[in-house]
Amino acid sequence: MSANSYGAATVEGADFDRRFPNPFKPRHATQLRRLVYSGGSLRGCVILALTVAFSAQTAVAAPKAIAVNVEGVVHPVTTEIVGNAIALARRENATLLIIRLNTPGGLMDAMRDTIAEIVSSPIPVVTYVAPSGGRSASAGFFLLEAGDVAAMAPGTNTGAAHPVALGGEMDAVMKEKVENDAAAYMRSICARRGRNAAVAETTVRQSKSFTETEALSQHLIDLIAPNDRALLQALDGRAVTRFDGSTQILHTAGAEIEEYQPSLRERIVSAIADPNIALIILVIGGLCIYIEFTSPGLIAPGVIGAIMLLLGLSALSVLPIDWLGAGLLLVAFTLFALEAKFASHGVLAVGGAVAMVLGAVMLIDSPMPEMRVHFVTAIGLALPFAAITVFLMSLAVRARRNKVETGAQGMIGQLGSAVTGLSPEGKVFVHGEYWDAVSLRPAPAGARVKVTAIDKLKLTVEPMLDQAGD
Repeated sequence: MSANSYGAATVEGADFDRRFPNPFKPRHATQLRRLVYSGGSLRGCVILALTVAFSAQTAVAAPKAIAVNVEGVVHPVTTEIVGNAIALARRENATLLIIRLNTPGGLMDAMRDTIAEIVSSPIPVVTYVAPSGGRSASAGFFLLEAGDVAAMAPGTNTGAAHPVALGGEMDAVMKEKVENDAAAYMRSICARRGRNAAVAETTVRQSKSFTETEALSQHLIDLIAPNDRALLQALDGRAVTRFDGSTQILHTAGAEIEEYQPSLRERIVSAIADPNIALIILVIGGLCIYIEFTSPGLIAPGVIGAIMLLLGLSALSVLPIDWLGAGLLLVAFTLFALEAKFASHGVLAVGGAVAMVLGAVMLIDSPMPEMRVHFVTAIGLALPFAAITVFLMSLAVRARRNKVETGAQGMIGQLGSAVTGLSPEGKVFVHGEYWDAVSLRPAPAGARVKVTAIDKLKLTVEPMLDQAGD
């Protein structure tokens, strides 16, 4: 037994094995002593591993914010996008959801459904009018006020939330009922969010609008922020009152912003929800269907046309259709068809193009320019469609007027020669084939004959006048 450098007694060699029996095999004794003596290195490894694990846990626990854009007209797909963004924020354990608003308004039913998604969100929702130069008008103002925190970027505006009829003028009683309903809805939202309900109601009853500074001074919004990062910094440590009355402290300092990426379906539906694109898809689909009917068997135009026709109709189904516009479009198609049948020297085609332009412009009855078909779109669609339709129809009419070249009818009028004398029956050679024939007048062998009829496998012919001796 000896003393080590720390003054403690140590046992070495055989005394170690004798006084402390080793349960392991003898050949492992040296390895065990090495493991014991290297305890300092093991402690270092353990400390390093714990440090790495703690750092990784800290990185995972960093706050995260999900951001989603609501742009253009508010329609049913808006509700779907916002709902999916809330679900993503919940899966990612995000601190909050930022809804960037840049919209002229939209459909009231879609607005109410979207607000229902916002107020029921388990994650705090910040509604943010951005970027600079954007707006959140009409239905967009309701969405702005529905957020747990309402914010605007410099150079934006909001308001003008008076309800309007998409399908025509309302009578006085109905107008008052709709206005009172919208005003009560606005008061309810603002009261739950602790904002100025009286001023917010003026956007419904008087169509008032506000800049970002006016909205802040009137207590319609909670803050102004130039960008997402400044918004998160301003929100850090802020106590927000949820729609159910509970209070939550936001921790957003240094939060990572993750953009919500709409699905392929959401992108497609959002694109065709534009009435201009919907009309283009509808007209192209109709043209493809027409090509399939005039040229049966192509298959591809029929399939493509059916798909595009259904997409266009589904997009227009949620919009108010003016039947005068639809009637003008029907007149346009009729005039194009008549141009191909009658020689009007282009008068019917011009009339069809004019009717298509007017019909396209009047097709959607909405006071919002964003929900109407643009005049440029109508012109750009009518002229090429008129030219293509007239061209295709003229080809079809010309094909019907042409002489039949195949089948039994294709034999009528064909020229041939008599193989044997026809008096009145015999053999003829017509169209590269030998036929039994009966002649209307006798004809010698070698005479030129013309087919006048066909009965099963027997031809009726007549000799050519210059060779029949007449």
